[in-house]
Amino acid sequence: MAEPIFRESGIYDVTCGSNVVIVKPANLYGCTLGNNVFIGPFVEVQRGAKIGDDTRVQSHSFICELVTIGGHCFIGHGVMFINDLFSEGGPAAGDKNKWKETLIGNHVSIGSNATILPVSICDNVVIGAGAVVTRSIIEPGTYVGNPARKIS
Repeated sequence: MAEPIFRESGIYDVTCGSNVVIVKPANLYGCTLGNNVFIGPFVEVQRGAKIGDDTRVQSHSFICELVTIGGHCFIGHGVMFINDLFSEGGPAAGDKNKWKETLIGNHVSIGSNATILPVSICDNVVIGAGAVVTRSIIEPGTYVGNPARKIS
């Protein structure tokens, strides 16, 4: 029987502003965190992701490459960001050229267990818990459901 390969999670090559709080265990690498950012436990933030000033990311969330989150945002527990749309019926198999970018504006709150596909979300938006955002949001308001739709 073969021996498994063990890798350690950790915090490597992270650019941080002032007053950043990261609750361990967390897995952050090659990302940028603005001033007064809070990262809860069991969060992964991948290389190249950017999180703006005064943003809170709660536990168990996943922020992949090509995600930019603005300032004064709230990312609830277990929020998943996606950068691969499986455009050819399966994973991009390491071909990052097939990945897509996600841009989150300022003053955006995303409820627990929401899934955010590669989209743009304008400023002043609330995404309800469990929502699946499949299209860009260009008008402030509250969005819920699967797929997410505006309710107010």
